[in-house]
Amino acid sequence: MSQYQTDIDAIATLKQKEGSAWDAINPESAARMRAQNRFKTGLDIARYTAAIMRRDMAAYDADPSKYTQSLGCWHGFIGQQKLISIKKHFNSTDRRYLYLSGWMVAALRSEFGPLPDQSMHEKTAVASLIRELYTFLRQADARELGGLFRQLDAAKDDASRAAIQAKIDGFVTHVVPIIADIDAGFGNAEATYLMAKQMIEAGACCIQIENQVSDEKQCGHQDGKVTVPHEDFLAKIRAVRYAFLELGVDDGLIVARTDSLGAGLTKQIAYSREPGDLGDQYNSFLDVEEVTADALANGDVVIKQGGKLVRPKRLPSNLFQFRQGTGEARCVLDCITSLQNGADLLWIETEKPHIAQIGGMVKEIRKVIPNAKLVYNNSPSFNWTLNFRQQVYDAMKEQGKDVSQYDRTQLMSAEYDESELAREADERIRTFQADAAREAGIFHHLITLPTYHTAALSTDNLAKEYFGEQGMLGYVAGVQRKEIRQGIACVKHQNMSGSDIGDDHKEYFSGEAALKAGGVHNTMNQF
Repeated sequence: MSQYQTDIDAIATLKQKEGSAWDAINPESAARMRAQNRFKTGLDIARYTAAIMRRDMAAYDADPSKYTQSLGCWHGFIGQQKLISIKKHFNSTDRRYLYLSGWMVAALRSEFGPLPDQSMHEKTAVASLIRELYTFLRQADARELGGLFRQLDAAKDDASRAAIQAKIDGFVTHVVPIIADIDAGFGNAEATYLMAKQMIEAGACCIQIENQVSDEKQCGHQDGKVTVPHEDFLAKIRAVRYAFLELGVDDGLIVARTDSLGAGLTKQIAYSREPGDLGDQYNSFLDVEEVTADALANGDVVIKQGGKLVRPKRLPSNLFQFRQGTGEARCVLDCITSLQNGADLLWIETEKPHIAQIGGMVKEIRKVIPNAKLVYNNSPSFNWTLNFRQQVYDAMKEQGKDVSQYDRTQLMSAEYDESELAREADERIRTFQADAAREAGIFHHLITLPTYHTAALSTDNLAKEYFGEQGMLGYVAGVQRKEIRQGIACVKHQNMSGSDIGDDHKEYFSGEAALKAGGVHNTMNQF
């Protein structure tokens, strides 16, 4: 028996118990509303989606071709439309998630207006966006199920009714995991714990946290990044884990992000008890010079390292500098340490999408943690075209091929678009995710800011046409006609906003007296 029928029977039994006071209550209508509201709380969502991610991680371990993907979304409607499109095109949401980008919260969701990605936006904005995304995804469920229920009512024969009922019983929810960005924790470990609780209560099953200094945080693809010693970062990982456990999301996931590859500075010298401990390993990467006690200047900071007295290079900003060329080694140590202390997945922020570079670091990590897996930022901050054309150029040159027709510094030029080099680069971009999943341990591929860019691009195209010579045709030909022909759900924007759901409820509540919006004079019937 389906859950839908079980609910009908249970509510019918309850109705009978309540007697005549419930005569106007229709058990089937109540069961429909229950089906349209499968997830009652954010914690229900977090538990459900955490289990999905755990299963997907196990599937990836068995077969690296089963990697997962997501796109960053900055509004509930954007996330909703993404999942509606995924279901339309693929009849499944398997291995497809949502990503919540701190960059987009800062740039688009702060009451201060657009802000740089430096953790200056309101702390509550992240949890609010998680709640908003899941509100829109749950509404997408209600909308689609409402349509199926109306088809069920209109079915003319038992076979049609059975086919529609099967779709209802096998309904695939739009609710999928969100990987949510908590930046550097928005303060100390207690602040991180409180923030994580809000995010989990809103529905987040997976929280991504980075090892930058909270009050010095920079965007991952900008300069001036400052990392913290491992023990400081591990305290925040533990804070997030405690938040998951307190709220009963026992299999919640933590993504430990390291920015060490692009971070040449630290705010603190790590505390060390003995040679070779974690603090000593962190300090071993500092740019130091050996000194004697009589050579010290006023205010100098010195440490004992390898039996010698050394002075770390300190900048006027009071930050300490790491040695050049130590980024990859620091990333590897960061990743191993995070996994050994409660993280589930890794994020290595790189300066370019290069499989060999990423894979080289993962190989070192897997010498210690054999099943280490990455979440990877397929970032719009990379010039993908130029990067991959240069990679192909370098490979062709190494193979002894003639590259004299190409200028490596100008490979972005459209004059190369039809060249052999450009075609090979585009093919490498096309297969990058599958290749990196297989060769570099990347379990989850995401694009942080894609919908920010698509919104800007589509708005630019519409503005150029509508305010130019095309006038209204700019909208009709460029937007509405394409919506109709591509079957875009929001072409019926009244339906998308919940008008039909409201009509259903009016009928449940008021019966024949219901004043519905979706009658014959509704202009949405033109579509």
